[in-house]
Amino acid sequence: MTSEALNFDSLVAAIERTHSALAEQASKAVNLSLTLRNWFIGYYIAEFELQGADRASYGDKLLTELSRALRDQSVSNTGRRQLYGYLAFYRTYPQIVRAASALSAQVVPPFLLEEKVRTLSAQFPDAPALDGEKLINRLSYSHFEQLVELEAPLQRRFYEAEALRGNWSVRELKRQIASLYYERSGLSKNKTKLSATAHAKAETLQPAQIIRDPYIFEFLGLRSQDTMGESDLEDALLERLQEFLLEMGHGFCFEARQKRILIGGEYFFVDLVFYHRILKCHILVELKTQAFSHENLGQLNTYVAYYKKHEMTAGDQPPVGILLCTRKNQALVEFALGDMPNSLFVSNYAVEMPDKAAMENFLKQLEKEIGHDE
Repeated sequence: MTSEALNFDSLVAAIERTHSALAEQASKAVNLSLTLRNWFIGYYIAEFELQGADRASYGDKLLTELSRALRDQSVSNTGRRQLYGYLAFYRTYPQIVRAASALSAQVVPPFLLEEKVRTLSAQFPDAPALDGEKLINRLSYSHFEQLVELEAPLQRRFYEAEALRGNWSVRELKRQIASLYYERSGLSKNKTKLSATAHAKAETLQPAQIIRDPYIFEFLGLRSQDTMGESDLEDALLERLQEFLLEMGHGFCFEARQKRILIGGEYFFVDLVFYHRILKCHILVELKTQAFSHENLGQLNTYVAYYKKHEMTAGDQPPVGILLCTRKNQALVEFALGDMPNSLFVSNYAVEMPDKAAMENFLKQLEKEIGHDE
């Protein structure tokens, strides 16, 4: 651009282009670093489980103890549930190591990683076929979180390809998965038309969506309340909620927090587990820092069914689930009653269980104190 051609409008356009280009470059660099960091965390955990000299001392408590130690070291995004996710990410995408060659020498000797990849490739022959470098340069770690949850390799590869082709945002990927796009495509006679329809109104990923992601803020060490991520908010709320239920004095006995259960070869985590000595049953509490959805209730009912089958002992009543959801300082409390006789339960509930209105008010107050009221 010459000085003769420069006017106010072209000045604005030039600055906007520069800003957009460098913002996109910065967002990609930060996202790539975060994705690789999480992959390497999964790698180290897997190696420790296989070869750690003192691994037997930790057993099922490994991720709990590791999370506590890492938080003491101020390592962000290392809750137990997140660590388990990194391990699953590493095992699902072994080919990502080939994209980490420039970084691997700073983290772990490359020849060790290459040997590990050959081993993993033999163990998991159905791993995605798409190039690892293309995946981590085009998809954020939040995309991978959604993809890792898909059990069928072919289904996962379908959504990878479609997300790359449409430059989908994470929200769009979640929406397409929830709408059963893969299953509908399999049943459709005109797959091309269905694909065009799916992409026509799809939300695309913008650099600002990555830059403003609370997960990224925490990774970069920016701890403003305005950027508080869901994991921080959940931790703060659960700490106070646990105290609230115990202090009510109506028979709640604390058993576990982030209780890991194994269902069909996959681990899940129950936020809070109590045993109620009056009702003689387990109370499972799930807290969601989002609006209520039927998926949330379905998840809690799954946990209740698991406890009924695997944790009930002689004399126990069926377990009860409490679901708390928040949205813009509005609370919704749902009780999943299992198959306990309603007449019996309601009678006991009125005396021994927390009142729904009290729970809602308590949750609203907590959010205000923590600084999450919108």
